Amino acid sequence: MIEELPEATFAATLILLREQAGGPPEIPMIGRSAQMRFAASRMVFPGGRLDAGDLEIAMRGDLFVDGEGLDQLEIAHRVAAIRETIEEIGLAPCVSGIGSADQIVTLRRSLHDGQDFSRLLEGHSLRLRLGDLHPFSRWRPDHAMPHRFDTRFYIARAPSMGKAVADGGESVHCRWGTAADHLAQGGLIFPTQRNLERVAQASTWDEAIAFAARYPMDVVTPWVEERDGVPWLHIPEHLGYPVTAQLLSEVDRAMDPRRVPRTSAPG
Repeated sequence: MIEELPEATFAATLILLREQAGGPPEIPMIGRSAQMRFAASRMVFPGGRLDAGDLEIAMRGDLFVDGEGLDQLEIAHRVAAIRETIEEIGLAPCVSGIGSADQIVTLRRSLHDGQDFSRLLEGHSLRLRLGDLHPFSRWRPDHAMPHRFDTRFYIARAPSMGKAVADGGESVHCRWGTAADHLAQGGLIFPTQRNLERVAQASTWDEAIAFAARYPMDVVTPWVEERDGVPWLHIPEHLGYPVTAQLLSEVDRAMDPRRVPRTSAPG
């Protein structure tokens, strides 16, 4: 009997890049609380699931710019990436009209209090610059797991205004570092590790944008194959990832790869 998979939840993640002289860009990452049901105690990029308010904003044209050619679901993902970043680390990338760091703190506090993002944008005379988010990848596991997400990853410039600080709830600390720094620290689930390795190939913002545009936005769905009787977790080889396979025994168990079906490469 074929196991029926739960519907994947739409989610969005934002990789912020802060250029620095004489070295590759730095990226803020957050350490998730040990109490979280998914990726507990792991380092992740800011992000989260879409909510109804993100879709509401996507159906309007007055709260964002540069949305030409984007369908409503894509717009909603970009809105979610911005909103979640404000909530989780207290930075407001790709938002026009921000006047001070204190205003970002107010926005973040209001979102945590459950206020609607669209009303906050209206009240503060803000608009979202959707064109400043650049699609980087999309991941969707096709195996049973407690939380199955269809996640779109974006890259954007880190804003100069504001300070990245963990929210103290879902995230317990925030750390800046290059992709290589974060990889060396560890504590990464499989998709996060692979995307850090991918972005680490760019030494500047312009290189990162050019790199992201070079590859199709095919959905990445990991699968398991055996090599000489040993199972490895694989991803496609045509999307610019420098590492496309890892021993299953070494994959972070937060992803629960034991439930990944053993198949050949997807067609």
